[in-house]
Amino acid sequence: MEPITRRYDFVLYFDVHDGNPNGDPDAGNLPRVDAETGIGLVTDVCLKRKVRNYVLLTKENQSPYEIYVKEKAILNEQHKRAYKAIGAEELLEKKESKKRTGGDAVEDARQWMCQTFYDIRTFGAVMTTGINCGQVRGPVQLTFARSVEPIVALEHSITRMAVTTEEEAAKQQGDNRTMGRKYTVPYGLYRAHGFISPFLAQQTGFSAEDLKLFWEALEHMFEHDRSAARGLMSTRALVIFEHGSPLGNRPAHELFQRVTHRRRSAGPPRSFDDYELLIDGKPIEASPRLEVPVE
Repeated sequence: MEPITRRYDFVLYFDVHDGNPNGDPDAGNLPRVDAETGIGLVTDVCLKRKVRNYVLLTKENQSPYEIYVKEKAILNEQHKRAYKAIGAEELLEKKESKKRTGGDAVEDARQWMCQTFYDIRTFGAVMTTGINCGQVRGPVQLTFARSVEPIVALEHSITRMAVTTEEEAAKQQGDNRTMGRKYTVPYGLYRAHGFISPFLAQQTGFSAEDLKLFWEALEHMFEHDRSAARGLMSTRALVIFEHGSPLGNRPAHELFQRVTHRRRSAGPPRSFDDYELLIDGKPIEASPRLEVPVE
């Protein structure tokens, strides 16, 4: 598979209805928010996680679409696989192999990791944690997603009609109730930006087939990531700017400024129908993907 040869920039719109799109563990799992503006946030890490999960689901963790960063993964075990695959298993027994920062073995291991793991050749990875497989700067980069308007985080009391231990049941004299909390955003429309570099794709082997899978993941990742906590989340628009050359024809910020939104209603927004998405001042008809050539 040949690496891509053109630059891409893209705008991703998605929304949440009665859910928590990205809880902050340092704030009691409240939806992430810009404290100064009230604008909601979803981290790039959160979005990459959903892409990884989609690829893991659809490709069943088979090479060359294995996922490096996944639940319960032990990363150094994957590094060992790389050294065994390139025939440098003897280096694993040497203490100095853990400190190596260069050399043919590290480069060969890095290439094997890129060929085997989709998320490494897409997003990159730091693989110097003990057994050294080098570092990879991925061709696909994402920004934080920001809501287009300030969000309101609602707190809800919830009740479980059961307890965990017999001691808790005895204290409640058989009432057996457990109280809890959950947080939701009534409605929020979020926007994220992304960039794809063909020069870094040459280094990792990120191909046209990988790119096709990435677009597919952005379109469908929320359909296979349902949970009670996240409510209803959907990809609403994916506007892809395809440049005619590796260097690109326009700065990314100029392209992003072409994509805007406007309100259709007054008062607090409660659905996607309260907004209209525009490109060059005209409504976006395609849903959810629109590909725009950049001359």
